[in-house]
Amino acid sequence: MQSSEGLREQYRQQMLNSIGGWTGTVITAIPTVVFVIANAAGGLRWAIGAAVGSALLLAGYRLLRRQPVQQALTGLLGVALAAFIAARSGHAKGYFLLGIWTSFGYAAVFIGSLLVRRPLVGVLWEFLDPTPSPDGVSWRRRRTLCRAYDLATLMAAVVFLARGVVQQALFAVNKTGWLAVARLAMGYPLYILAVGFGLFVVNRARRRLPLPEPLEGQAAQTD
Repeated sequence: MQSSEGLREQYRQQMLNSIGGWTGTVITAIPTVVFVIANAAGGLRWAIGAAVGSALLLAGYRLLRRQPVQQALTGLLGVALAAFIAARSGHAKGYFLLGIWTSFGYAAVFIGSLLVRRPLVGVLWEFLDPTPSPDGVSWRRRRTLCRAYDLATLMAAVVFLARGVVQQALFAVNKTGWLAVARLAMGYPLYILAVGFGLFVVNRARRRLPLPEPLEGQAAQTD
């Protein structure tokens, strides 16, 4: 039976693999670009087929190369659901509804975690990289660290809320092409901004925490 530490490490690795990096970003972006181009050239039916087909090809490409496929499979599912919504609505802009709903949903989750005083960035960060605690004090009782996690969580909420608001406004005026531009422009660039801000505030707070005391053997070697 696998130990709790082994399960924890497995979950950590799965979460890190699901991020996908630059390759994952390209995989996510291509079906959207293909959808808009195909819609302009041949209409909604061609756009749906082209978007789903490109997502299938990208997932198959990563599978053949034995690369992590979490991002590709998640993207494929997202494209399939978005295409289904567009087909049911009969409008190309329906393809972007799932992304708009998802943005508002993520924003609500991050804001909700702040309201219950469990900032989501802090919960995830402490799961992936627990803060050393030589004095046995939980990270939730460290005011400086909690404030940093609050700020990082708030930044993430603002990013998702901005995505939702902007795309909802474009959706309301039927700007399908600009919806694609907004999705791409407010995707990875804002992700980098939010992650960079979170790394800055959290690492600065961590540096102010008390350092762990050296082990007895280590202390003897330094004397």
